[in-house]
Amino acid sequence: MVKLATFRGGVHPPEFKDATKDKKIEPVALPSKVVLPLQQHIGAPLELAVASGDAVKVGTLVARATGFVSIPLHSPVSGTVKSVGEALHPSGVSMQAVVIESDGQDEWEPGLLTRRDPESLGVDEIKKIIRDAGIVGLGGAAFPTHVKLSPPADRKIDVFILNGAECEPYLTTDYRQMLERSADLVAGVGIIARVLGCAKVYLAVESNKPEALAAVAGQAKGREGWQVVTLQTKYPQGGEKQLIEAIAGRQVPSGKLPMDVGCVVQNVSTVLSVFDAVTTGRPLIEKVVTVTGGAALNPGNYSVRVGMLISELLEKTGGVAENLGKAVMGGPMMGVALPNLEVPVLKGTNGLLLIPEPVPESLHRACIRCGGCVDACPIHLLPCDLALLAENERWDRCRELNVKDCIECGSCSFTCPAGRNLVQLIRYGKFTVMSQDRAAKK
Repeated sequence: MVKLATFRGGVHPPEFKDATKDKKIEPVALPSKVVLPLQQHIGAPLELAVASGDAVKVGTLVARATGFVSIPLHSPVSGTVKSVGEALHPSGVSMQAVVIESDGQDEWEPGLLTRRDPESLGVDEIKKIIRDAGIVGLGGAAFPTHVKLSPPADRKIDVFILNGAECEPYLTTDYRQMLERSADLVAGVGIIARVLGCAKVYLAVESNKPEALAAVAGQAKGREGWQVVTLQTKYPQGGEKQLIEAIAGRQVPSGKLPMDVGCVVQNVSTVLSVFDAVTTGRPLIEKVVTVTGGAALNPGNYSVRVGMLISELLEKTGGVAENLGKAVMGGPMMGVALPNLEVPVLKGTNGLLLIPEPVPESLHRACIRCGGCVDACPIHLLPCDLALLAENERWDRCRELNVKDCIECGSCSFTCPAGRNLVQLIRYGKFTVMSQDRAAKK
């Protein structure tokens, strides 16, 4: 038997991918309006580049980057800026956003779309194109991609890993893109490997996606230094640190980044966005989103303009059942419950999970000290202790037990027989400790 690459810990929740895995990606009709929160990435806030009443085209700059760890925002439609002000973010918090009413013409900014041969471009030119296109990591973290591709001079990157795990239940966006755009994907990996100067390239896909493995392997055949790796199907196999451990055998130390051990990881959607920007000049204005769950009337994989309201997305893709109990942006393990359906698709949105009534309620009974969460934690933390410490606001002890290392994967909560809200409590502790540490530095 062939041993599959994996890591210690993790869980294997039911996959629930059958409803959408065989559905081809379908473009969704243009939205009537888009709502663009200025905060869609990790990093410095943006500076507005438009005002109410301005006419815009597809790709027009809406907000400028204000630092190295920052990326610009572009209009996904042509039309008119209707307002600039507060709007509800999917997180449930109101924040500054630009609202654009579409004119239905889908007219692009002149001169933006340009066919380019990546081989004719220098490394710095490619990184500038990626930054100017507003590309962030699309696996959920939304960290600016050009920053990941610009390690300090003293950190040599020798390993690049394509993350094709898509281990989150229900989601099939990366799977479909690996099948439908395998040639573009492999070409995008080639662009990134060239930017990083990597000698080793791994294309990593979970064992439950044999068709995607075959498609990627076929396109990568004959490339020197490249290897297709079959990963054990396990959650969170797509976590950066878990992938690096499984494939390169390297441990990312507490508080450090993948680049500190010579590795960079990018997921499928991010690599395809890089390919599109470099070869065609297309900024990140569109996302592939899996719409699924028991309350989705037409589950599928849809190409959606960023900023489209969830309510309009559902209206244009078949609707939602009357017994909708909860809508989650993302998957069931790491997704965010939406306050309502009048919030927009973000750059980092990869799924919409529609759960019918009755929605299972949390039990949150007393910890029985079984240790199941400790075995499941892929970061090797003590989730049961951290949750109790956060519950009792013991912040110093949370810090000592490395609460900031938690990746919030939810494996602890999934495996807890007492139904405790472990990941929610640990996230609370992590946020509090990080806030305290930031305040102490000022």
